[in-house]
Amino acid sequence: MPLRIEDTFRDALRHQNGKAGRPLAGMWVCSGSPLIAELCAGSGLDWLLVDAEHSPNGLESILSQLQAIHGYPVHTLVRPPVNDTVLIKQYLDLGVQNLLVPMVNSVAEAEAAVAATRYPPHGVRGVGSALARAARWNRVPDYLARASETVSVTVQIESTAAVEAVEDILKVDGVDAIFLGPSDLAASMGLLGQQEHPEVRAAVEHCLAAAKAAGKPAGVNAFAPATARAYLDAGAAFILVGADVAILARGSEALAAEYVRRNDVNPADGPSRASY
Repeated sequence: MPLRIEDTFRDALRHQNGKAGRPLAGMWVCSGSPLIAELCAGSGLDWLLVDAEHSPNGLESILSQLQAIHGYPVHTLVRPPVNDTVLIKQYLDLGVQNLLVPMVNSVAEAEAAVAATRYPPHGVRGVGSALARAARWNRVPDYLARASETVSVTVQIESTAAVEAVEDILKVDGVDAIFLGPSDLAASMGLLGQQEHPEVRAAVEHCLAAAKAAGKPAGVNAFAPATARAYLDAGAAFILVGADVAILARGSEALAAEYVRRNDVNPADGPSRASY
């Protein structure tokens, strides 16, 4: 039975731009849990980012999350821990269709990311479709000839070097979009932990403008609602506005603040349960 593969995030962004529609809103999925990933997939958001750079995700947990998310009306991007040809090959063979490649600082690094997603002679991806979920074990007709159509590549701009090279990175054939990471960008600017600093925001907005001029979509990470709105107004086509682990952390803290009355305990009475 011949099978087809879902549209990519590139297709979603093109469809959005063609309709002059709203920006695409998404969230991080960092827990490594397929159950949490499925919960988030059914939320009504446009896209999810399953992260393996700063989260406890390996090949097996990524596969489980792809399977849990599959069938929900949401696009899934996966971020590898590094721009590495072998790792990207493994992700693609798992069935990852949309890559967010971190720390792309130059044209050469952007070209390497794209080459890792393409079979020869257009790239360096190893051939193993008969063994891979990507091709549904050779059940997808003409997969080898059409594989590049099934993959989107977004590169992450998150350093001063990347900002300086952004116009040239945007020209790389096969780079479908860029994504701004204000936290690492702030650190590279000597402003660690100050992603709201005016200089950081100016650098992000410079990249958004460069992407608009190049005719390619740009996204950004922004949890603070006012900042998110400002970047959307500046032209961001897609945005990340939360994370599963952050939502759980802040929500559980709110419960503790509401129901755990540490200050009501008389020290003479001994420790309360809340102090255990």
